[in-house]
Amino acid sequence: MKYRMLGRTGLKVSELCFGAMTFGREASEADSHHMLDQFIEAGGNFIDTADVYTQGVSEEIVGHWLNKKRRSDVVIATKVRFAMGEGLNDVGLTRKHIMDGVQASLHRLNTDYIDLYQVHAWDPQTPIEETLSTLNDLVRKGWVRYIGVSNFRAWQLQKAIYTSRMQGWEVMASLQPQYNLLCRATEFELLPLAEHEGLAVLPWSPLRGGWLSGKFQRGMNQPPANTRIEEAEKQGWGESWSQYNHESTWKVLDALFEVAKQIEKSPAQVALNWLLSHKAVTAPIIGARNMEQLESNLGASGWSLTPNQVAQLNEASHLPVSYPYDEASEQQQQSGRV
Repeated sequence: MKYRMLGRTGLKVSELCFGAMTFGREASEADSHHMLDQFIEAGGNFIDTADVYTQGVSEEIVGHWLNKKRRSDVVIATKVRFAMGEGLNDVGLTRKHIMDGVQASLHRLNTDYIDLYQVHAWDPQTPIEETLSTLNDLVRKGWVRYIGVSNFRAWQLQKAIYTSRMQGWEVMASLQPQYNLLCRATEFELLPLAEHEGLAVLPWSPLRGGWLSGKFQRGMNQPPANTRIEEAEKQGWGESWSQYNHESTWKVLDALFEVAKQIEKSPAQVALNWLLSHKAVTAPIIGARNMEQLESNLGASGWSLTPNQVAQLNEASHLPVSYPYDEASEQQQQSGRV
């Protein structure tokens, strides 16, 4: 496992981050602990969870495991924003909810501090100054080491960075966006912004809920039983079969399988390594329901796609764009000519 800096900080994290969203929902506590042990044995040190994952159960499972480890060896990330109760103030990025949330997360995680505390999404009802000043206080108290955001749009992220910088507050160290071969709009503004500001990029859903795992190929007329995509169709989640069962998806998967065959890797490993090939990406967040899935995902580390293979995948997954993201606009900015 290779290691990278968390943005402009001096914190070293493994190039794969283990996401704990399945813990307590699709993976038992015992199985979750076994997977965490395997991840650490493979050289991983970066674990991501959130208070809302199984309403705190994921954090509790990580906390029970962490209690038996040397705390300083592991980088723990969690998040706050979404509802954790029925009360009017049990949601959002208010000072109250963040303060309540961080104390609850610390308790569930069995730790005195959180390495990376992230706001899970933008809160349009709370002034950004209230959110950012509270996060700054958490760092000053020593409860949190670094702060980050997830699911922000570019203007929201830039506003947060600018506001913190102007006030002399702690500035965001990371961005956790959705990014994968089937979701490349992240490249339009978020990734350039992250590069410009020196933020770590931690892509979630790097396999798009299983679409890039190798379980799906052209010619299928329905998702396999007992897969996340089957459940997504029932629940109306974003990665559902009806959302992705079209030619542009199959074109990407055709290229993914072709590259995987060329280099004798699994499609999932290729999709993850494609992310690692992007200079802005720090650590994709891998998930697993069982040890087999985890071991497969860990196989994405320690090697690199060739430039031609990256180009092949880029071409297959290319998104049509218009002004101001088209090539003419880019050339105009680079050359300064109309």
